[in-house]
Order: sequence, then structure tokens, then C-alpha cells
Amino acid sequence: METKRQRQVGELVKRNFSIVLQEEGVYIFGAEPLVTVTEVKMTPDLGLAKIYLSIWNTENKQAVLMLLAEEQTRLRQGLGHRLRRQVRRIPAIDFYLDETLDEMFKVDALFDRLHEEKQMGKDEPTEE
Repeated sequence: METKRQRQVGELVKRNFSIVLQEEGVYIFGAEPLVTVTEVKMTPDLGLAKIYLSIWNTENKQAVLMLLAEEQTRLRQGLGHRLRRQVRRIPAIDFYLDETLDEMFKVDALFDRLHEEKQMGKDEPTEE
């Protein structure tokens, strides 16, 4: 369970890292992919920020993650520049792919297909 301080620092990292990605992302992975910070989880000692990213508009999401991992030092420096007056230690950063939205669209498409094929069962009329 996360403490209040972990959540506060995580939200601070999320907001500031999003800005760093807007500024530096084009130079790292190009203008084509759309990368969004969906969540940041902090370790209890606030020494590591696990940054979950949603990546759109590209087929190879792992390649974008690899490019970000290669530029991890540069991104952490950009984050440190923005956070230096708000936290004592700039956390190390790790990147993870957040596939929640992808899974949501897959399930939604599956339900749409089942409705089209009339395999969802009968719709029961609601009593008014």
C-alpha cells in the first residue's frame, strides 16, 4: 500500500516527466509516436519512480521503450532540473508499458462483435 508521500511524489514526477517528454520526446523517438504518462509508482524510499507509459500511433511499442531506456540519463537530468527545488533526491526512473487502454479496446471490440453476431443473449425488457 502506498503512503500519502509516495502518492504525492508520484504525482509530482508524473506531471513534470510529462513536460520533459513533450520537450525531449521528439528528439528521442520522433514526432510519430504519441507517448503519455499514465501512472507513476514510487518505491517506499522514494528512490525509484516506475513510470508507466501508454504508446500510440506506432506498431512497435517496445522499440519506443528501448529508445527511452537508452536516453534514461538525459530524461532523468531533465526531470531533475524541474524537481530540484521540490524533492531532496531525484529518483531513478524505470519505464514500463501500460497496456490498459489496449486491453480495453480489445474487450470493447469483442463485445461489439458478439452483439453483431447476436451471441450476447436476449435483451430483457426493463420494467418501468
